[in-house]
Amino acid sequence: MSLYRDDGIVLRTHKLGEADRIVTVLTRRTGKIRGVAKGVRRTTSRFGARLEPFTHVDVQLHTGRTLDVITQAETIRPYGEPLVADYPRYTAGVAMLETADKLIMDEKEPALRQFLLLVGGLRTLGSGEHEPRLVLDAYFLRSLAVAGYAPALETCARCRTPAVRAFAIVAGGVVCGACRPAGAAVPEGETLALMTALLKGDWVTADASGARHRAECSGLVAAYLQWHLEHGIRSLRHVEREPAS
Repeated sequence: MSLYRDDGIVLRTHKLGEADRIVTVLTRRTGKIRGVAKGVRRTTSRFGARLEPFTHVDVQLHTGRTLDVITQAETIRPYGEPLVADYPRYTAGVAMLETADKLIMDEKEPALRQFLLLVGGLRTLGSGEHEPRLVLDAYFLRSLAVAGYAPALETCARCRTPAVRAFAIVAGGVVCGACRPAGAAVPEGETLALMTALLKGDWVTADASGARHRAECSGLVAAYLQWHLEHGIRSLRHVEREPAS
C-alpha cells in the first residue's frame, strides 16, 4: 500500500454506494486527485464535514487500483464559511470550483499555479473587499492565462496592430478592423480597460468601473472561457450579474 499526503481545495463530491463519497481535490503538489472517502455519509463519520467543497484540507491517501482512498483529513481553512450566507459570493465561488475542475483535465498532473490562483480567489471572495462578479471574472481571466489562453487585450490578436476595433472570441481577443471576423463584439473602451485591470490585478481601476462596463465584461469573459473549455459552466446560470445602467 502506497501512502501519500498533500493539501488542497475540495472541488466537488458525489455519492458512492450507501455511505461513501468520491471527493475531487485540487492539491498543491499532486494536482487534481479523486479519492474515495469511506463511510463519510454516516452521522458517526470522523471527517465527513472536513471533505466538503470550498474546504482547504490536509489529506492522506493510499493508492488504489482505480481510485485512491482517503484515510485522513484535517481542515486547514474552511473557505466556504463566509460564503454560504451570501448568495452572490457563494454562487461565484461555486463557479470558481467548477472552472478549476474543468480547466484541469488530467489527474495527478501538478498544477501549482492553478491551485494558488484558486486559493487566492476564494480568499478574496470571502474577504468582501471587492464585488463578487469582479473577483470571479478576475479568476476566470487569470486561470485562462495560466492555462495558456490569455486573451489579447491591447493589440490585435492576429496582426498585433494597436488599432483595435472589436473583440473576437475565435481570434483570441481584440482585433483590428482588417482582421475582424463576422460576429465579433464591439465592446466599449472602458470594458476592455476593465478586463485588462482584472487580468493584471489592478483593483483600483476595477473597483472604480461602472455597472454597464462590468456587465459587458462579464458577458465577454464568460463566453471566452466557455469557448476555450468547450463546455458550459453550469453554475454560471446562478451567478448574479450586476445590471447595466
